[in-house]
Amino acid sequence: MIRFHLKCDQDHAFESWFQSGDAFDKLVAAGMVNCTSCGSTQVTKSIMAPAVSTSSDVRAPKLTENAIAALRDKVEANSDYVGKSFVKEARDMHDGVVPERPIYGEANLNEAKKLVDDGIPVVPLPFMPRKKTN
Repeated sequence: MIRFHLKCDQDHAFESWFQSGDAFDKLVAAGMVNCTSCGSTQVTKSIMAPAVSTSSDVRAPKLTENAIAALRDKVEANSDYVGKSFVKEARDMHDGVVPERPIYGEANLNEAKKLVDDGIPVVPLPFMPRKKTN
């Protein structure tokens, strides 16, 4: 996992985690990275200092793992896992067919891009779901 400092074409700054630099490039090319302030998909990496671990800073990877584990626990405790039904559920909530609620699940890149293109807010999570009930 890698964290990038990002900036949109409206000069809003934000950060996000990606599997790799290549993953970031692919998601940006597909229009899947959105500004957290305005939703713009015209996003670029900002200049940032690299996080270099030294022998006195061996805790950094553990802190990152703990932060992701804490995020996973929070998402799982406060959201419904809908598995492969994620795209349908998100679209149905957006269209008012079913009541809105926090959900997480699975979607491929093309499905997620189509949701974003249709104005349905989604965000990739930096972990795989523990339970696969659908």
